[in-house]
Amino acid sequence: MTGGTLPEVVWDVVTRSGFVVVANRMPVDEVSPATTPSPAAVAAGSAALRPLPASGREWRRSPGGLVTALHPVLVARGGTWVGWAGGVGEPPEPFELEGVRLHPVRLDSVDLERYYEGQSNASIWPLYHDAVETPVYRRRWRESYREVNARFAAAAAEVAAPGATVWVQDYQLQLVPAMLREQRPDLRIGFFLHIPFPPIELFMQLPGRAEVLNGLLGADLIGFQQKLAAQNFVRLARHLLGLRYRGQTVKVEHREVKAGAFPISIDVAEMEQLAANPAVQARAKQIRAELGDPVTVVLGVDRLDYTKGIELRLKAFRELLAEGRLAVPDTVMVQVATPSRERVEHYQTLRIRVEREVGRINGEFGRVGVPAVHYLHQSYSRTELAALYCAADVMMVTPLRDGMNLVAKEYVAARADTGGALVLSEFAGAATELRQAFLCNPYDPEAVKETLLRAVHVPPPEAARRIRAMQRHLRSHDVDQWARNFLAELGS
Repeated sequence: MTGGTLPEVVWDVVTRSGFVVVANRMPVDEVSPATTPSPAAVAAGSAALRPLPASGREWRRSPGGLVTALHPVLVARGGTWVGWAGGVGEPPEPFELEGVRLHPVRLDSVDLERYYEGQSNASIWPLYHDAVETPVYRRRWRESYREVNARFAAAAAEVAAPGATVWVQDYQLQLVPAMLREQRPDLRIGFFLHIPFPPIELFMQLPGRAEVLNGLLGADLIGFQQKLAAQNFVRLARHLLGLRYRGQTVKVEHREVKAGAFPISIDVAEMEQLAANPAVQARAKQIRAELGDPVTVVLGVDRLDYTKGIELRLKAFRELLAEGRLAVPDTVMVQVATPSRERVEHYQTLRIRVEREVGRINGEFGRVGVPAVHYLHQSYSRTELAALYCAADVMMVTPLRDGMNLVAKEYVAARADTGGALVLSEFAGAATELRQAFLCNPYDPEAVKETLLRAVHVPPPEAARRIRAMQRHLRSHDVDQWARNFLAELGS
């Protein structure tokens, strides 16, 4: 949603919509009345602050590809976005921002602890990411997950017009499709899973597994990032529930449920324009100067999550320095680790391990004023990230498991100069599309080291060919195309 001029409207009666998006979070953030948009926010396409007349509360569009993709569809169809507004306690009244109706759902502190931090991110998230960390299961978490999903389903049923299309998003809301269908069988329901979907032997570990599977089967179309995930799903329906399937269509009583691969992407044009901004280009040069003008800048940008392979990446870099195959100050690494789920134990432990490894590398190979690794545990604006992409010679995206990984696509789109090299895990969904990247097995330290060296030393003409090929693919497979493909398949 980019700085429009439509006023916000708070409505007193429920306004029904022909198109409804249901997601854990609404596409806006609440800010204090004194806050004004920063130049970075404006450059990134964030909306100006807009107070609600009835409450004096102010909201700003939160950046993200999903919002960018769905905003035009929501505006064109007079759509509504159902989601949590942030904070605990009573939510704000439904309101309108830039032509999109926003219908907040209440979450309290217990919901956040049990539904979000517990079942969603300590049970489902690790299991769906190949159990990289051991999932934790609690009955009270599952009960809260069910209660919150019912709350979202009720809100969607309330705002959806007769025969409307409802698109439910991601792993936090897997029970919503069936709950919604029970209340509103007239609706056309889609579901998209942004993270991987596990093979049968892993999914079968999940307590309440049949409830989750039946929840998803309430949809008419279930979208996954990869073909293998869709295959996992239909085979699971046969294995667990005895349902028959043909191709990627499952027979559920008198309905047919389609499963398919719809790889999500980014707003390529937006990233290209941002990276070409003279202020961003100047900032990129400044970043290299602040790093001591090294020959090679290696960059990692991740949420601080155990699936991202940050610790293994750092160890590979340390070993290359120890072997003398890379050297400081000619080569430096910048690792941005955005804070994430800091109240979940797995994440607290990971932060300690990562920071210990950074300290070890800098202690052994850094010099006064010249660290080998610049570690940044903080969030950055879109403009600063674009500048980092432009400044980096090598981008390392080495997750142990990832549904897609949009950072890899952002880096490629930002490299308008056709330079740079992308080191990419084979286990990121993006690897099936960005075949010209330097692919590696992140579980194999020697493979990561050799791949990084290839990327560091790639001849410029080869680097340019690789980047250009990936850019061509992304321009024809952007986030708008992703949304249009899914909705066309859903028949909405």
